[in-house]
Amino acid sequence: MALKDSLRILIVDDMSVSRGLVTQALDQIGLKQYDWCKDGQSALTSVVNRPVHLVISDYEMPKMNGLDLLESLRQHKTTARIGFILLTGSADPAVISRGSKLGMNNYLKKPFSVPQLQKCIEAVVGRL
Repeated sequence: MALKDSLRILIVDDMSVSRGLVTQALDQIGLKQYDWCKDGQSALTSVVNRPVHLVISDYEMPKMNGLDLLESLRQHKTTARIGFILLTGSADPAVISRGSKLGMNNYLKKPFSVPQLQKCIEAVVGRL
């Protein structure tokens, strides 16, 4: 089975338009096993109950932002090794630095193209 067919992804973004752009890009890349959550807190619950290989999370969200989600994932044995990509509208060096310290695997600035997202994902999980 090819990686494209088995890779499970969780998209975390409070904006439906942003979620839609990510899911459309994943469809174009050929990735079909994905789900989404509207905020970091529900994403954390989801990942604990239904493990994934990769989380693609927005930074700015209510309740729990993307880096707070990352920090929570890294603190639990069952979720500590999940790949994590941060999507951000502004690649603020302080945000990227904190993400790196927390174990962020990659980040991508919005807006992004399908090839940029694919390259970002492949840097984390390998060639699709």
